[in-house]
Amino acid sequence: MEFVVLGLHPADRGTWWAENLPIILIVVALVVLYVRGVRFSNLAYGLMSVLIFMHTVGGHYTFEKVPFDWFNNLFGFKRNMYDRVAHFSVGFYAYALLEYTDQRDLIRSRVISYLFPLCVIGTVAMSYELIEWVYAEVAGGDAGAAFLGSQGDIWDAQKDMLADTSGAILALILYALFGRGRQPLRPVELQS
Repeated sequence: MEFVVLGLHPADRGTWWAENLPIILIVVALVVLYVRGVRFSNLAYGLMSVLIFMHTVGGHYTFEKVPFDWFNNLFGFKRNMYDRVAHFSVGFYAYALLEYTDQRDLIRSRVISYLFPLCVIGTVAMSYELIEWVYAEVAGGDAGAAFLGSQGDIWDAQKDMLADTSGAILALILYALFGRGRQPLRPVELQS
């Protein structure tokens, strides 16, 4: 419902498509996984839905123009931090990644099982920043700037990647506290 309502009269239709295509792909992937029997916990689905919700709102307004003054004023930010908070929520997918590898006992070492989703999120973050850069170059002008959303910050890409990774760290802490992660750490098993 949110997707349909926010798809009506967005600030910029091209930016709306560019921002929502990845979200559509994520939702389709989650549906396909569910149909194929890959099920996550309610907490994992809840965490993953944060990005879907926030990205849909960001696509409607463009991330730079989302009415987020209450948050920016609360913390004294001079720029609109909605995009940074949305990037933070990207990291929440680390919870589901770790849950998946644990359900199937795919990684024997607890240390590696926690590092794997962190590295995946870091790679996704970097890849998305490259996609933003290419789109901004190709689209150019206002559409490129709206999609890029750097708001004049030359370190925007690096800060976005840090936000993604920080969200992943929080998700992994949540998994350690509330998921199957409450198991004791297993030592790395050496293979001969």
